[in-house]
Amino acid sequence: MKIMTTDLCDQYAELLQVAEPIGLKDYGGKKNFHGMIQTVKCYENNPLVREALSHDGKGKVLVIDGGGSLKCALLGDMIGEMALNNLWNGIIVFGCIRDSVALSKLDIGIKALNTIPLKSRKENIGENNITVHFAGIDFNPGEYVYCDEDGIVVSKDLLTL
Repeated sequence: MKIMTTDLCDQYAELLQVAEPIGLKDYGGKKNFHGMIQTVKCYENNPLVREALSHDGKGKVLVIDGGGSLKCALLGDMIGEMALNNLWNGIIVFGCIRDSVALSKLDIGIKALNTIPLKSRKENIGENNITVHFAGIDFNPGEYVYCDEDGIVVSKDLLTL
């Protein structure tokens, strides 16, 4: 079901955090996606991303705070396929991805700052399911994120139109 961020803003503005337009681009096959937030905070290391996406993601969106690093990718085609197979609705990366052509063919929402061919380090460093902050808003585990071509909004509660 498509839920447009503009419609949510028109109906629920007082309940929403609206992300600042920091240059996140769409890379997945879905441009419109939403779900319950789960988070990973990691910097230039992606083992926690792989671990999170290896679990059931039905109804969820993984928000990855990579510190905005443009030095390496936190997500590629193999982890993207795993996310799709585990029913994740989407992934938001405050950092880079790689394998953009392959990711664009997957029926999953993916937003990221940019692409780079270099993979990340494989040190098990970072944190899971904590509040992460970027684009001027907090992404809290258990809250809901809605994404489309116009932007990203977050609500404490599941919203319908």
